[in-house]
Parts: sequence; structure tokens; C-alpha cells
Amino acid sequence: MTGNEFVYTTYVKTTPDRLWEALTDPAFTRRYWGVAFETDWKPGSAVTWHEEGATTSDPEQVVLEAEPGRRLAYTWHTFTREWARSTGVDEETRARLLREPRSTVAFELEPVGGTVRLTVVHVGGEMLLGMSRHGWPHVLSGLKTLLETGAPLPTT
Repeated sequence: MTGNEFVYTTYVKTTPDRLWEALTDPAFTRRYWGVAFETDWKPGSAVTWHEEGATTSDPEQVVLEAEPGRRLAYTWHTFTREWARSTGVDEETRARLLREPRSTVAFELEPVGGTVRLTVVHVGGEMLLGMSRHGWPHVLSGLKTLLETGAPLPTT
């Protein structure tokens, strides 16, 4: 990891196709992440986020790469006032996030035996990555648990 990227790798007992579905199907992502994505997952297509009662869309929120079962990358969402209110982020923090360059996230899927190695690389500014270092392990643990057990992680 460098100062401007967060890298996390986990192994999930599933198939690349099933993991791809878990990363792209809005009904699935809502179960472990609380986010539903609205897009066709084609490079260049817009990505609208539906999260915590907020909808976030922006022309710069786009799919960067999409190779089903192998790699998915997109730009991170815009930090709107609606998003901040719904997630409990104060205006000072939101303003600092807006001053950072737009971040990107990439998911790399690689079959390894009866599992899939999932590597997440989130590149962005210092404040967002500081927040993401706490969020990504929970999101990815929820994804892994849901795929392997059929049940989401309990909420705290």
C-alpha cells in the first residue's frame, strides 16, 4: 500500500461468475453493502449509487473496466449533501473530501483452486482512503460471508 491506495485481498469459496454477480447485481450488493448500483456495467457507462436513502449520480461516476468474472473498475461516487446527510458525514468532512481527486476502485478476480482470490485496489485521496481502510474490510467480509453461507453479516 502507498499513501494514495488501499489494497485488500481475500479468498472466497465461490466461482468467478458468482463473485461477479455479487459485485454487480443491485439486489446482491444491497444485502452485504447497503448500496445498489444502477448501470449496465459497460466501460464509459454512468454509475448511479443508491445508498442509505440517498441517490448519487454524476457524469464523472463511470465504469472504467468490465471483464465479467475477471476485473471490474469504476470511479467512486460524488460526495453530495444528500449522501453526507444520509451517512452522517459532517459538512466539514464532506468539503475536505470534495477537494480530493476523484478516486477509483478496481476488483480483480482470479480463480485459485475452489476459491476466487479477490483483490480490491482503491486509489484516491488521503481522507477518503483513511475512511475506506475501515469500511472495505467490513464490506468484503460481508460479501464473503454472504457468498459462503447465504446469510449476511449481522448488523451492529
